Amino acid sequence: MLSALFLAATPAAAVPTVAPAAVPTSFQFTPVTFGAQHPFVLTIIQALFILVSVVLIVLMSMQTTKNEGLSGSIGGRSESAYRGRLGFDQQLTRLTGSIASAYVVLAIAYFLVTR
Repeated sequence: MLSALFLAATPAAAVPTVAPAAVPTSFQFTPVTFGAQHPFVLTIIQALFILVSVVLIVLMSMQTTKNEGLSGSIGGRSESAYRGRLGFDQQLTRLTGSIASAYVVLAIAYFLVTR
C-alpha cells in the first residue's frame, strides 16, 4: 500500500499525448432556410403570429353563445327577417373570422419561412 502511495506521489515522466485527427463520423446537412437568412422577417412573422393568437383568444371569449334555448326555436328569430345595420354580435363574428383567417395565413407563412 505504501508503494502505491509512493508511486502516486512521484512525478512520472510526461508522456506527450497525440490527439487523433478529427474525422467526421457522419455528415449532417442542414439546409439554410429563408428564416435563417433573414431573421428579421422570421421575427416579424413570429411576433404577428403571437399577437394574432392573443387577439383571437380574446375575441373568442367575447363571443356570445348561439343557443337561445326553447324560446328561440318556438318564437323564431326576428332579426333574420330584417337586414339592417350589423349589430355588435355580427360585427364581432366578422372580425373573429378575419382574425382566424389571418392566423391561418400566418401559420402557413411561418411554415414556409422555416422550411
